[in-house]
Amino acid sequence: MNTYMQKANNLALEGMKNKEGGPFGAVIVDKNGNIISQGNNKVLKNNDPTAHAEIVAIRNACKKLNTFDLKDYILYSSCEPCPMCLSAIIWANIKEVYYGCTKEDAGEIGFRDDMIYDFIKNKEKNLISLKQIDRQECIKSFRIYDKNYKVDINY
Repeated sequence: MNTYMQKANNLALEGMKNKEGGPFGAVIVDKNGNIISQGNNKVLKNNDPTAHAEIVAIRNACKKLNTFDLKDYILYSSCEPCPMCLSAIIWANIKEVYYGCTKEDAGEIGFRDDMIYDFIKNKEKNLISLKQIDRQECIKSFRIYDKNYKVDINY
């Protein structure tokens, strides 16, 4: 078994044993093979639906490295990232991800990623009510940002 995947899987097992969350673990590694950060699912422990293993590992890496850009790092996850984690991985600019179990494996034990994918594909319209309001006022802050605060990020 791959060393980093074994670590991710062990984090998943340890998190379950400690009743912190579901069976998910993740590690972030630099190009030299050093583990920079790790995380396990802490949804139950933190009462935080966003505390997935990949998110925890990304937050830990960014804090440790004092950056939001993890383009030079690799993520190993015990399971294929859910839509939220996949988005966070993309926003963190991580380009290489390895995973163990599939989203179908997660679905078989009750995790519900499919409904989010269906919503994105406009197939599940009743999942949430998503309506745009007050754009004319809200767009003003975007224009201020674009003119005065924009950060040049090469994704």
